Amino acid sequence: MFAVIKANGKQYRVAAADEITIDHLEAEVGSIFTFPVLMLGGSSVAIGAPHVDGATVTGEVIEHTRGDKVIAFKKRRRQNSRRKRGFRADLTVVRITEISGLGETVKADAAGTGA
Repeated sequence: MFAVIKANGKQYRVAAADEITIDHLEAEVGSIFTFPVLMLGGSSVAIGAPHVDGATVTGEVIEHTRGDKVIAFKKRRRQNSRRKRGFRADLTVVRITEISGLGETVKADAAGTGA
């Protein structure tokens, strides 16, 4: 069973025990976070308008980290004009612990696989 969730304005396809890297969440490390479900898939499919009623995806916040540096470099030729600016996005790593909906529940077991 898989689900399409919405987090910070972006959509992610997840399954139980997946670790996803998303934009920064205001949540403590180790806390449980519930995501809105846009679609459920597997043996049967449910598409929400905009969300699937009664379906939930929960995940545990593993860590807060930063992304790779992105360099914005502007140069105007023959004018000795250069501007260099770096940016690193704040990210959060989340492990999906449970997907429930359509009368079935899939949990991530201790080994880290969806069972």
